[in-house]
Amino acid sequence: MDMNKSFVLRTEAYSKHDQAWHVVDASDKVLGRLATQITEMLRGKDNPMFTPHADSGVYVVVVNCEKIKLTGDKWNSKMYATYSGWRSGLKETSAKDMLAKDPSSLIMLAVRGMLPKNKLSRQLLKKLRVYAGNEHPHQAQVTA
Repeated sequence: MDMNKSFVLRTEAYSKHDQAWHVVDASDKVLGRLATQITEMLRGKDNPMFTPHADSGVYVVVVNCEKIKLTGDKWNSKMYATYSGWRSGLKETSAKDMLAKDPSSLIMLAVRGMLPKNKLSRQLLKKLRVYAGNEHPHQAQVTA
């Protein structure tokens, strides 16, 4: 191997048989720190063969997302905004209301914000599965 050339793994080199499934328990974990760990796993940064432009083939399953923690007074002060495009179409929802309505959306939004803004991030986000409760339908993939 020539020392003046850097190694870059091609996207085709990631085999579909090398797909790894990780299960993460979100019980009593801080949202931002958990989202950072999930993002690193999805991108493959914990893999020694990390390549920024390639999909690592890792799937992440998050369970117990309703038991997530936020520090300080973020349950009331952290606001999530959606805009419809119309006048006065801005809707803001607090983190507490978001948890009551759909607990998985808190983790999905946090991970989406930490991924790079490109086509690969949309592909990686499809490999994140978030579930409230301890059970998930991917038991066969995780044990294999």
